[in-house]
Amino acid sequence: MSERTAILKRTAILSRMFLVFGLLLLIPCVLAFQLIRINYLEGEELRKLWSQQAISSIPIPAQRGNIYDANGTLLATNVANYLIALDPKIEGQTSEQIAALTKTLGKITNQPASVFKKKIDEAPSRSRYIVLARNLTPIDRDAVRNLDIKGVIIEESFRRRYTFGSLASHSLGFVNRKMQGRIGLEAFYDQELSGENGVQQVRRDPKNRISAYVGAPKKLPENGKSLYTTIDSYIQAILEDELKDGVEKHLADYGTGIVIDPKTGAIKALANYPTFDPNYPGNDDDLNRRNFAISDMVEPGSTFKLVTAIAAVEQNKVDFEEIFETPETGEVEIHGLTLRDHDPLGDMTFQEVIQKSSNVATAEIAMRLKPKVFYQYARNLGFGSQTNIDLSGEVSGILNKPYNWSLVSLPWLSHGYEVLATPLQVAQAYAAFANGGMMMRPYLVDRIEDQNGNIIRQTEPVEIRRVAKEKTLNKLLPVFESVVTDSGTGEYAQIQGLRIAGKTGTAKKVYQGRYSNKYLASFVGFFPVEDPKYVCLIMLNEPKTSGYGGYTAGPIFRETAKRIAGLDNDIQRSILSDETENEVFVYAPSLVGMKKKEAELLLSSLEIPFQFQGINGYVISQTIEAGSSVPKSEKLVMTLSESISRPDTISASTRFAEIPELRGMNMRMATSLLADIGLKTKIVGSGTIYAQFPKQGERMRVGSTVILRGKAKSLELIAKTDRR
Repeated sequence: MSERTAILKRTAILSRMFLVFGLLLLIPCVLAFQLIRINYLEGEELRKLWSQQAISSIPIPAQRGNIYDANGTLLATNVANYLIALDPKIEGQTSEQIAALTKTLGKITNQPASVFKKKIDEAPSRSRYIVLARNLTPIDRDAVRNLDIKGVIIEESFRRRYTFGSLASHSLGFVNRKMQGRIGLEAFYDQELSGENGVQQVRRDPKNRISAYVGAPKKLPENGKSLYTTIDSYIQAILEDELKDGVEKHLADYGTGIVIDPKTGAIKALANYPTFDPNYPGNDDDLNRRNFAISDMVEPGSTFKLVTAIAAVEQNKVDFEEIFETPETGEVEIHGLTLRDHDPLGDMTFQEVIQKSSNVATAEIAMRLKPKVFYQYARNLGFGSQTNIDLSGEVSGILNKPYNWSLVSLPWLSHGYEVLATPLQVAQAYAAFANGGMMMRPYLVDRIEDQNGNIIRQTEPVEIRRVAKEKTLNKLLPVFESVVTDSGTGEYAQIQGLRIAGKTGTAKKVYQGRYSNKYLASFVGFFPVEDPKYVCLIMLNEPKTSGYGGYTAGPIFRETAKRIAGLDNDIQRSILSDETENEVFVYAPSLVGMKKKEAELLLSSLEIPFQFQGINGYVISQTIEAGSSVPKSEKLVMTLSESISRPDTISASTRFAEIPELRGMNMRMATSLLADIGLKTKIVGSGTIYAQFPKQGERMRVGSTVILRGKAKSLELIAKTDRR
């Protein structure tokens, strides 16, 4: 190798070494420059950017608003519940502490302690958050907290609590896990109930852990507003109680009931059975959560005859003295189709047509009307359009326009076929009838208040339209009142002393395009007729005992109305006033065998006029038999024996019974007790007995009648719910 080549190689090596050395010197220079830039040249801006990236916001949940009934009773609210978790990696945690924790949770949840021990043992080895129990109460939380175990994690959350379980569940609805309304008022008023969440600024570290810091901005939540409903919990409980009994007695698929104030449209009660518990909505079938009152479209049957009656009377197409002749067979052929009555009814006046619910005569009356006129009256009464009640899920029903009708549509529409309506639409139509022709919009929320008690929105009754002239309805009132008599189809809906007007409904159901032998049975009525305060509809789907609405739905209406009347002081005063005028409530006690002084004291306490025949001794006879009513103008005359001993012919133990103390008992128990000692009962009102006649200790002839007066039970007893 030449010397020149060696020099060139040495030069190249040195050049590379200087280059590498230069690069090594450049790195600390660049780092130094960056430090200067970050700390001095751009430091302030970068610090602001870092601060923005490290700060985050988390929501502060708003409390959902409460729901109350018309009397201020709390129906739905929020309750705190707690989650218990364990961090098993915390230092200083002993096996004794774990055993104490699992034992405590076992007592709280009624489960073996081994269940919780298994959760801990089977958790992943790296787990620092093992959920042991959920939905615990504050008392349960305190029991765990008192163990003072460092590794125990207690988290608070809120859930919806429906105070009376299934009471008014279809009206109230329920919420999901995110506290969002799903059905009912919870869904319709979800925005008002939800409120607005607040915001809290926090810091997040590189591991996404959140921590608060001093001076962090905070926006407090605005809690949800509260709903004050028109629901009367006592009436609601009565309706649910009677509807349940009726559905079970008549083996129906389900039942629907509605009670509405005709003057305002306020819904006092709305029920379906079977029902569900909104505290645990997933525990029941989906069908149980369906609100049939507003989402079930059915052919209403004869309750729809109200439309025919109003249209015919107002259009002067019927004379109240006219006689309608129906065939002896009870059926007639119209355009090739046979129309039948439930029984051959013979010749009838217009009142009897409605009273006995003749389909044949009703069809004849309807065919006197022009289709457009009949259609307009049906529309005026609310059929074919939503009621616009403040509930989610309402349907409008179906009422075809006249140009879609066939030749038989009008006669079949006249008695409630070829039209689909919801139970609420039927109730609204009869409410308009009861209100003198003015239809009101049904509603469930009376007012909305904020968390400070300020009224945000007050619901005013809304007049929709006048459905007919008042004089027309005044003519029809005695016609529909006659339905609820011994001669009418609604005879089983009668209540002594209470005037009721209404109509039965019996409609065959369509299966696979043909009418079957399965029925929809209904009764809708209002009371008292002289000043209607309540409209009540009862509808049963496919009752197995009978398809007739008067036989199945009528008694449910009767028992519901009877108990509602017992809660209403005005109705009670009216009934008692009529009873006082028409019926004597003072009955002659059994006096035979008593001493003169005993008889005097007893009759004086009962304010019964009396006189004796004889001077001394025991009563051997009385002019008014024991248990019989005492006329106001008549004296009870007793004959005395004038002897020292009681007559041997009197056997008090076999002919007379001593009245026990019955106040405070329920009607069923008291009736059974009196029957055991040979006495009959007459019941006024319902529920718990608050008065009886005769009183305890008095004697009555076996076979006589004891009068019992009752008041409705308290809400807590009526609305019994399973606590799960």
